[in-house]
Amino acid sequence: IGAGIPKICVPIVGTDRTAILDAAKRIPGSAADLAEWRADWYEDIFDEQKTGEMLKELRMILGDMPILFTFRTAGEGGEKEIDPASYIELNRQAAASGCVDLVDVELFTGDDAVRTVIDAAHSHGVKVIASNHDFHATPSKEEIIVRFIKMQELGADILKIAVMPKNSRDVLTLLSATEEMTRLYAERPLITMSMGGVGLMSRLCGETFGSAVTFGAVGKTSAPGQIGAEELAQVLELLHKNR
Repeated sequence: IGAGIPKICVPIVGTDRTAILDAAKRIPGSAADLAEWRADWYEDIFDEQKTGEMLKELRMILGDMPILFTFRTAGEGGEKEIDPASYIELNRQAAASGCVDLVDVELFTGDDAVRTVIDAAHSHGVKVIASNHDFHATPSKEEIIVRFIKMQELGADILKIAVMPKNSRDVLTLLSATEEMTRLYAERPLITMSMGGVGLMSRLCGETFGSAVTFGAVGKTSAPGQIGAEELAQVLELLHKNR
């Protein structure tokens, strides 16, 4: 992640065991480079034993493919509410499971919580994506860069920001912030996207502006504007060859 053509991450979305495993089984052999389990969709996510078993089953299905564990909170577009202590513990358990390669921690969980998750993950050799999602607007370029720098200072391995554009200028703001952060401040890979149809271009041109991962679907999507992983791979390859 962070070298060459952007990597394609495919979400695994489902409310029960059968739906989750069915979604996972579609991923091997697809254009996916890594898979994200959106654990906030899972109806039994707060049952430690069932969640641990689910992670083991996902690892068996996906083989050596990197797995990203994500509990997206309701405040950032996720399916469930969660208190900070439970959020930290859930990510700690995932990191300790031996079944995931990365965990996602939301920047606005608070500095102490973010550091705790990062330290716990790193103690198990698991990488951390610090993230921020705004489903309502696009912050200024300066604010986006400030958030990236904060993530970096907290010790995250990969920095992710996703925003909602109201017009094409907002998409340019996100791309400009990505380029400037990459050129001037970034010491680790970035993931950025402008969501929805207006922002689709941002999912395709990461190699030009500095976004190392893009999200595509094999089956059900997890965010506005996602397109199929196979189509995504074709476009990324075309842009890569003609750079």
